[in-house]
Amino acid sequence: MEPSPTQPLKRVAIIGCGGSGKTTIGRRLAARIGTEIIHLDAVYYDDEWNKLPQDKFAQIQEELVAADSWVIDGNYAGTLPIRLRRATHVIFLDLPAITCLWGIAQRRWRYRGGQHKNDGVYDNINWGFIRYIWGYRREMAPRVRALIAEHAGHAQVHIVRSRRAANRLVEQLT
Repeated sequence: MEPSPTQPLKRVAIIGCGGSGKTTIGRRLAARIGTEIIHLDAVYYDDEWNKLPQDKFAQIQEELVAADSWVIDGNYAGTLPIRLRRATHVIFLDLPAITCLWGIAQRRWRYRGGQHKNDGVYDNINWGFIRYIWGYRREMAPRVRALIAEHAGHAQVHIVRSRRAANRLVEQLT
């Protein structure tokens, strides 16, 4: 099924590297739709950074996407098809690594690290996370694009490559 250019904004999957602005855009779109934003980090991690078992994590997402409207921000490529199959809109924030690292630095300064569930901030910066961000476009982005192509043919898909373009997109969608 081809995506409709006028499809109502109802179920939005926001994907992108850490620090790309998923939560910021998600909040704005959730306010427009009149729904809460769901931060997958808040679902996946508990207060002590313990991870949810994958089968439970997938089950919870199946329940979340069954709703009539939602905005979900997060990566988790292993469960991305669950969100893509139900999304009316997919926003992939494919920003340069330096932009994402700057976003992480700003978040660290603003929140002083740690977990802030109400704000969607899960800030556990270590060298592994920095390497992940630096290599995201080379290693992870092709996988994300392939999953989008495979599972989101019915949705309006927006691949965004700058913060300015992200802000323009939010204005267009709202």
